[in-house]
Amino acid sequence: MAHIHLEDGSFSLLWVVTWWLLTLLVIGICLFLVRKRGKEKGKTVTIAAFCTAAAFAIFQISIPVFGGIHLNLTPLIGILTGPFLGSLVVLILNLLSAAIGHGGFGMAGANILVNVIEVIVAYLAYRSMKNLVHGGFARAGIATFVALFAGNAAMIGIILVSGIQGVSQSPAQVMYGLSLLAAINMGVAVIEAIITGFVVGYLEKVRPDLLGGIRGKT
Repeated sequence: MAHIHLEDGSFSLLWVVTWWLLTLLVIGICLFLVRKRGKEKGKTVTIAAFCTAAAFAIFQISIPVFGGIHLNLTPLIGILTGPFLGSLVVLILNLLSAAIGHGGFGMAGANILVNVIEVIVAYLAYRSMKNLVHGGFARAGIATFVALFAGNAAMIGIILVSGIQGVSQSPAQVMYGLSLLAAINMGVAVIEAIITGFVVGYLEKVRPDLLGGIRGKT
């Protein structure tokens, strides 16, 4: 959803390194916490593998608008696998995508960071609404929309802070373009929220154990 579709070289080397270092720090913390929690349940690892495959396929379906927009299922990944394992999933997704030319390796650090934010926010929002929102469909849909909003905000912040090399536009013009892109992304976020809601709502009925046993109020 919020993916920085810029070629390598768009950010200066300083910012490329900065975002990669921050991303590696976050991933390192996630690895530490996964190990600290002990061995992940087999079904959780299996779900993570399926999420990786499905999201990688979705990643490659790009709508050629404003440099490309697409679904990416990061909120669903967060809801199903949790924030720590989910962050490792988006690490793999972005590296595989960069390997086939969907974004560059230099930009992957910033993109991983944006997607990690989406994973974590979706997980926290979904869990925090357990006793507030009725049904998995609504809870997952709201969590998805909130997470993708956070991801778009992070994307805009990263680009504004880093600056784009070779662009003669003023900061106000860049902000206008990014705001327009974010608005389009949030329109697509509604579609992703509905899809995620249906998936979670279905799993809630047939396999609530895959959602940590959380059932919506009925």
